[in-house]
Amino acid sequence: MTDGGRDAVGEEDKLLVDRLLSFASRDWSALAVGSPLVLAGAWLSTRAGQFQLIGLALAALGAGLTIGSFLQMSRLAASRRRFPPPGKMVDIGGYRIHVLAEGEAGNLHPVVWFGGGHSAGATMANLHRRLRHRTRSILIDRPGTGWSDTGPFPRSTPREAQEIVAALAAAGESGPFVFAGHSFGGLLAANIARRRPDLIARLVLLDATPLETLVFGPKLGALRQMRGDVLLTGLLRCIGVQIDVGRLRAAADPRHKEAMALYQGELGEDLTRLRQVEISAGASFATWSAFEDLHAPSIAERGWELSVYDGDLGDLPVWVVAPATAEEVKGEAEVAAATDEQSRMLRFFATSRERYMATSSAARRIATPAGSTHQFVYETPDFVAKVIEEAIQPQPEERKA
Repeated sequence: MTDGGRDAVGEEDKLLVDRLLSFASRDWSALAVGSPLVLAGAWLSTRAGQFQLIGLALAALGAGLTIGSFLQMSRLAASRRRFPPPGKMVDIGGYRIHVLAEGEAGNLHPVVWFGGGHSAGATMANLHRRLRHRTRSILIDRPGTGWSDTGPFPRSTPREAQEIVAALAAAGESGPFVFAGHSFGGLLAANIARRRPDLIARLVLLDATPLETLVFGPKLGALRQMRGDVLLTGLLRCIGVQIDVGRLRAAADPRHKEAMALYQGELGEDLTRLRQVEISAGASFATWSAFEDLHAPSIAERGWELSVYDGDLGDLPVWVVAPATAEEVKGEAEVAAATDEQSRMLRFFATSRERYMATSSAARRIATPAGSTHQFVYETPDFVAKVIEEAIQPQPEERKA
């Protein structure tokens, strides 16, 4: 078979996966599967011999799926009644995105926040609360997160870049904006800036994930495990089993307790409410799809769409905010005790983030407080707020305009 033939088969497989995910993300998907199984099983159970046993098994399986589906739909309905969306639900062409915008910009630039991973706007609520009294502060739930609909599959960074632009317009929000993105959220913000630089006054990358880290970096078992966990969680939710596999696994790690205490302390009720809202199968499948799109083999195929490379942002003001060195991320003692391979890995992560400095001729490097880590948006939120307070100030030429 030719390379073109293999590519065609691969695309067909991906299309099938996306269609299955889209179906499974429907709240009633297990009911749609279970009901016919009950009917088929009931009919077969009236037959003689082994058909009767097969029929009983099918009926039992169908009944389990049907009951599980009803339980899941009941939980979702109760959660949506108890926790209505605090912002606007805007339609962007057949599905809705949740946009929470608070405060008045006045003569300042409004700020749009993007959290790490494939996360809802509420994961940046600690910074939103600090800035909404200074300017217009905007949180957006990407499709499949928070109160937003799941949206079409695949969940890709280029698609979400277009969706964010459409959601801001549909919500009546006008820029130019300061986009502030943390980790994978920084990669998304940079993709929006490349496509629509006219919307951006300043791009603030909060230790944004560069594609080099995903393509050339060491294989990270945690990312592979995360994809598996969210996929299994989604399948369980389809049948009414509300178990977050990833959270259970993380709870066994002592480091997780410290991290969760940090998140809970900063996000408070916003995190508690988000966990009550994000209980659909679609939320899990959307996260799986987003991380699958950022898997190295996928990036190799779609790197041109995903990358924000040297000079791509022209003279757009880009602020790269991150720990300065590997020592500041891990601590001098831990770095000193690292093996040669571990030292190479730490050096790679510390230097690959600097590639964003080459995206614009107007790039600025800002080091986070000493001792802070990749999670400095939660460790040192007051520092981040001060950076954004400076970023939202219009430049002299902007004031004249």
